[in-house]
Parts: sequence; structure tokens; C-alpha cells
Amino acid sequence: MAQRRPEQRARSRAAVIPLPSRVEGVAILRLLPSGRSLLLGFALVVGAAGLYLLARATPMFALRTIEVEGGPPAVAAHVRAAIAPLEGTSLLALDGAEIQRRVAGLTDVAAASYDRDFPHTLRIVVRAEHPVAVARDGANAWLVSAGARVIAPTRAGARPGLPRVWLTESGKPEVGAVLTDRLGLRAVRALALARRAHFRARITMVRARAHELTFRLESGLELRLGDLRAVPLKLAVASRVLPELSPRGGYGYLDVSVPERPVAGQTLNPKV
Repeated sequence: MAQRRPEQRARSRAAVIPLPSRVEGVAILRLLPSGRSLLLGFALVVGAAGLYLLARATPMFALRTIEVEGGPPAVAAHVRAAIAPLEGTSLLALDGAEIQRRVAGLTDVAAASYDRDFPHTLRIVVRAEHPVAVARDGANAWLVSAGARVIAPTRAGARPGLPRVWLTESGKPEVGAVLTDRLGLRAVRALALARRAHFRARITMVRARAHELTFRLESGLELRLGDLRAVPLKLAVASRVLPELSPRGGYGYLDVSVPERPVAGQTLNPKV
């Protein structure tokens, strides 16, 4: 008789996934802060806030010393005088906008920043406003910055080393404001460009017209720039040509309005 082979039956396997035990859940709960810890943390926050408010309201950090850096003594004195009404105020309670407003009102300060130096010092770093010209209107005169801001009135003969700019429109300049005279504003902007370009020839006067800008140099020679376009390039060309003209003498002007073709002459008829 033929023997039957035993049937091979597929056996299925079951996997058992263990569920977290209660002991593990208790361990996790133990990692959470207790009610006592939460209460202590809250008390620390409240205490710190109370100390901060106390420091603001008491002389603990009262402003007593104002240090000014970055400017000449006269400018530093003006800054200290402007901030002096805030002395006695807590450094924590000082309003930064109020400090900036007081310093911004000073015409001899171009920019400023401040820092609290506890316990009693306010340190202010300033960049002084330097005049580049004396604006003239008849017998009146004003110092004007590179940004055309009127710094202060002055005597007509004061600051002989600064170029003169004659104002042509009516109305006196307002101290602390920007020049409103259109041609005077153009002249001051040209001087600012000359300063940034490190133009070495000393300028004694600037004449500005609709499409004409002229520097009168200390030597008496007129430097004609044309309009305000490409002024740094025109000044660079003039810086190269002027040393060649000085030994020859007899020249009344140098025209660099077309920088590719500078022209020097004695009269209105140019001579190359």
C-alpha cells in the first residue's frame, strides 16, 4: 500500500505588543514639576519684577554722570547741557526716544548713539557736524554743513578758511534747517563732493547758476565745472591739470565741464 505523505500545514505566528505598565506612567509623572516647584518659580518671577520696578523708582540707578565721546569740547558741552534735565532719572527708566530727540536738536551734532553704564553713567558717542562753507546774504552769514544744514550764524569775516557761498533768494536761512536757496544748495553740494573727493586746492568761493558751477581757487584761478554731473571725475581731471598750469602762470580759468577735454585760458577765448 502506498504511504501518504504528511500534509505540511503553514503555521501562523502571533506577536504580542506589550502595553506600558503603570509603573512607567508613574515614572513619567514624577518628571513633571511639582506644585511646590511651580509656586517657587512664580515667586521668583514676581520677585524679579518687583526688584526691577523698585530700581526704576528709586535712586539705585539714578543718572549722575553724562560722558560724551567723539566730539570737540564745545560739542560735548552742548550735548551735556541738552541731557542735563534728565539727571536723577533712573537709567532703567530713561526714554531712548527722548535722548535722541534732545541730541537731534543740536545743530553741531550730525549723529549720536548712547549706552547705559550702570550704576549711574550715561555714555553718548557723537559725530560732530563740520561746516564746509559760510553762506552769505549781505552782511549776514551762517555756517553750513556738508548736508546743507545751517549750523549757526557767524560773523561775515569769520572762518576765513571756509569757502563763501552767496545766497540769491529772499528769506534768511533757519538754524537747524536745510538751505532752501536753490543755487546756494547746489553750491554746498558741490563743496561736499569736493571734500569727499579729497580735492586739495583751496576753494575760496563758489558761484552757482542754472547750468554753471564755478570754484574760485586761492590762486585766483576759476575752476569751471559746468553742472553737477560727474563732479568727482571733473575734480580728478582738474587735480591732474592744475599742477601743470601753475609753473606757466597767466591762466585765468580751467574748464573741465567736459572732463575728456579740459580747457585752460586767460579770457573767454580758451587756449588748450
